Amino acid sequence: MLANMLKRTITTFIIGAILFGFSLEQSRAQTAPDYHFANGRIPRKVLENYLSRAITLAEFCTGDDFLTDGAYPYREDDVRMLQNTGARFIGRAVYSWGAEHRFADPMFWTGAGEMIGRLHKQDKDLIFQACIFEIVTTRVNEVPIPSWVFREFGLAEEARNFNYEAMLNPEGKLKDHWRAGSSVPDVTRRETQMWIYFLARKYIDIGVEAIHFGQIELMGMEDHKQGYGSWWSVIERVRNYARKQARRGTVLCDAHVPSGGIVRDGRLLLDFHSFPLRPKDVAEKPQEAILALDYMDVIYNRSKGGVTPSGWECAHLPYLVEVDNYGISPKPGVPGQEWFVWGYDEISWFALQPENYRNQWLQYAWNWVREHDPNGYLQMPGSRVVTGLPAERGRRYRANTKSADCPLGYSQEETIKRIWEGDRRN
Repeated sequence: MLANMLKRTITTFIIGAILFGFSLEQSRAQTAPDYHFANGRIPRKVLENYLSRAITLAEFCTGDDFLTDGAYPYREDDVRMLQNTGARFIGRAVYSWGAEHRFADPMFWTGAGEMIGRLHKQDKDLIFQACIFEIVTTRVNEVPIPSWVFREFGLAEEARNFNYEAMLNPEGKLKDHWRAGSSVPDVTRRETQMWIYFLARKYIDIGVEAIHFGQIELMGMEDHKQGYGSWWSVIERVRNYARKQARRGTVLCDAHVPSGGIVRDGRLLLDFHSFPLRPKDVAEKPQEAILALDYMDVIYNRSKGGVTPSGWECAHLPYLVEVDNYGISPKPGVPGQEWFVWGYDEISWFALQPENYRNQWLQYAWNWVREHDPNGYLQMPGSRVVTGLPAERGRRYRANTKSADCPLGYSQEETIKRIWEGDRRN
């Protein structure tokens, strides 16, 4: 009798434990962030889940254009850092700024594809972002045009390379904008559209699921007169290819939009917007900076709304703000210079600060953006080229915790992890 009662008690306990474990796992599954999307559409909640875990890791998959050997040191520690922080959107991971000859090298694509594939085996939900920027140089003349580009544009196939001059504005607008032989391409030119399609398709083929189109309005120097019809056309070509060939049938398109976004007949061109963070220096407090709603061309509360490419409607499209890089002013260290923070670009100013202030400021910036515009998300600085720093500190800011595996780390990794873990929106 006693033995039977004991057996029943043990059995009841075991069943209860199993049910409790199942309930716990079910609860965890219900509260875990959703990263599922497919077939050319991404729900707003899923998009925001990705934007809330975005980090810039410039050239992570392809090496550094600023080094002659294309080296990218500390990549393995970057892999560790990504896993430790819980990043899901890896921004600017694949691109080449003004070194287009690299696109003719099969190893550029093979190496990037292998890195993306390796990390997707570890985490299938990661999104890697590539970039197609507002720059072409004479070195595009070294890149052969594949037959599938001609077919896409209904042209007779021929054996030729891309043509730099054919990408430029016929009236010379923004020609040699960056330097001699380095210009802003005009998107109304068919050769430019072919170039954009070529790069986008190559990116998609190696596992990229997001493309940043740089200063889209700068390249639309003439296209704005036509309601940006050329941009609509070329991005639709890219989306059509992604529906058939991308990993999850989708490519997320964004760009810097000083106007707040491109909308036509109530429809948004892009999946999300992006823009520089635009810190404002505090003249009476050397090297300190704040964020402000009424400063220069900030995007806060200005992201335009409409019907997204995924079909849902919004009053304001979600967006990322990033710690941008673009060089140094003639007066480094001096406040009050438009576009610069104490005379530096955003990431260089940030890297120059003491570690404690960097950590405090990152938390401040995250909180400020979320409080002042719930549509915005801070893209964490992970790896980006800096200008004007002492040579011994390297050419890049790196968020990695400083260690023997990354001696040039700036040690914001744990701060990023803590901020994300404290984000209770999911």
